Amino acid sequence: MITPTEETDPFAMTTATAVEMLDGAPWRRMVTLGDSVAEGIREPSPGFADLSWSERIETAMREIQPGFASMNLGKRDLTTAEVRATQLDAALDFRPDLAFVACGGNDMLRPHFDPVQVRADLTAIVSALREQGADVVTCGLLDLTQAELVPAKYAQSVSAATRALARLTEEVSRELGAIFVQFLDHPLTADPSLYSSDKLHFNTRGHAFSAALNIEALARHLAGTRR
Repeated sequence: MITPTEETDPFAMTTATAVEMLDGAPWRRMVTLGDSVAEGIREPSPGFADLSWSERIETAMREIQPGFASMNLGKRDLTTAEVRATQLDAALDFRPDLAFVACGGNDMLRPHFDPVQVRADLTAIVSALREQGADVVTCGLLDLTQAELVPAKYAQSVSAATRALARLTEEVSRELGAIFVQFLDHPLTADPSLYSSDKLHFNTRGHAFSAALNIEALARHLAGTRR
């Protein structure tokens, strides 16, 4: 089996392609909030640049908007409530016109996952950013169990929680006019080569894949606003 690289991986995207897809994008200030997904925790994968998914988006946007500014507030291990308490004010102070919100995974993996509380905190985060005028992007996580990265005794509960989190995130996004990016059940879901050795976080190939999905979603949003 041939190991893919940035140039050959059909699920990755070059900066040139990203710039072409986002040509004319109006965003000038981007903020990223959340947990380790937002922070960009990763390990190297041969053939892929050591960049997080958000850094890849930032790189493309800087070519489109020379004065583009960005800030990443993401920090690993935080719950959605902790993201709201420790990052939302700073994000609003930055006055972004584009915001990525990636959280809920730590809530989901805990024994007493409370979807109602997660929904309330996520709603507060997204609504505050939307009310300030930002386009907001959220996501549904990949189901790790499909790549057999979760011990069998926990697989059913983790899969169910992952799907519950994706549903509530999509519902909140739709209600508030945010852009939802669905990773759940993507064709690469069962491919363990996307992940770091901790069997939880993406490696640099996974981040290239994540950036591509987010950029495609942003391009669809732009196309919709230009009709």
